[in-house]
Amino acid sequence: MKNNMLKTGALFAIGMILLLSILAGCNSTSKKEAGDKQKPIIVQGPMPIEAQKFAKKLENVKEEKSGNFVFYKGTVDNYPVIVVKTGKGMENTAAATAIAIEKYHPRAIINQGTSGGHDENLNVFDIVLGKRTTNIGSLKTADKKEGEGMDPTAWKPMDLMASEGSAGEDPDAEKARYYEGDKKLLAAANEVKDTYKKGKVVEGTIGSADTWNNEVDRIKWFHTKYGTSVEEMEGAAAAQIAGSYDVPFLGIRVLSNNKVNNGKYNPNTAAACQDYVYEVIKHYISTKAK
Repeated sequence: MKNNMLKTGALFAIGMILLLSILAGCNSTSKKEAGDKQKPIIVQGPMPIEAQKFAKKLENVKEEKSGNFVFYKGTVDNYPVIVVKTGKGMENTAAATAIAIEKYHPRAIINQGTSGGHDENLNVFDIVLGKRTTNIGSLKTADKKEGEGMDPTAWKPMDLMASEGSAGEDPDAEKARYYEGDKKLLAAANEVKDTYKKGKVVEGTIGSADTWNNEVDRIKWFHTKYGTSVEEMEGAAAAQIAGSYDVPFLGIRVLSNNKVNNGKYNPNTAAACQDYVYEVIKHYISTKAK
């Protein structure tokens, strides 16, 4: 009898240990899943005019800084969203993106703000969803001797990611690299485009460089050679860093001016873009961030 009781007790103890292990594993899994679901969405804006209106829409906001970069941590519909004021330019944006990824481990990144038009069919206040984003400032010039002059129309794209060696000497690098917009983010943006009443919302190619192009012939050259819809100074850098970490990315840019059809600059476009991106985020949270 005593032996049977000991055996029964031992079996009961073993059973309890197995049950607790299973429950602990389930609890750990559920915590991991919950943690994955709560990875924040990053919304980037270069200048205060392109970031602070969205930051004011956040609830439970806490401001953090790293270097010159400002991170507004808050929530939208109880989901974590972080607005980042990256500063202007490719270097600032690349650094701000890397810091955000390393520090906050985001679910997705949206780079948004103003841009200059390259397509004569697009008007001020129209919005371009970056089906593709590309660096239009990475170029290789023609080989010319002293006194032979310069010919920017003969410059070739240079893909700095194509080779571990010198891209300038690699013929395979003489092409543009396009970063594809994330399909779920792009779908969410398209699904709410009817909420935007100040212009049309279209898919297109966003070109980025530390260059402000005002020469109409140059702008048209980029439009023809790269298929660009708009140009700005940040998106391709963010897309490149996001891609290196395998973080979903989408560029969303509003036309603040368009030299090719005489569209005059309007600073109110920055606020309009943030209002639209806010609707994109809300929709993404409710339908895609699961």
